[in-house]
Amino acid sequence: MARFIKCEEHGWKGVYLFQCPGCGCAHYVNTIKGEMGNPCWQFNGDVDNPTVSPSILVRYPTAEKMNICHSFVRNGKIEFLPDCTHELAGKIVELENW
Repeated sequence: MARFIKCEEHGWKGVYLFQCPGCGCAHYVNTIKGEMGNPCWQFNGDVDNPTVSPSILVRYPTAEKMNICHSFVRNGKIEFLPDCTHELAGKIVELENW
């Protein structure tokens, strides 16, 4: 199994999906400018040991607070930045296989 999943079966070329172990949500990474709007990331093309840049920033509100998941994905690992609002903030963990 891969850590990044291609979303081409939905008609989204250059778009990949991964499960975030920090916030528990699926995050999309768009690698082709013009697909699904902006932003667009650079991707090494390796779905088993992905590296993307720049960082991935996801904000999602709940009734209690604004949740933040901010990370770098490098060589199949996810580095959570200190501004994350979940328990993995500041930690580096392996991305999960799907």
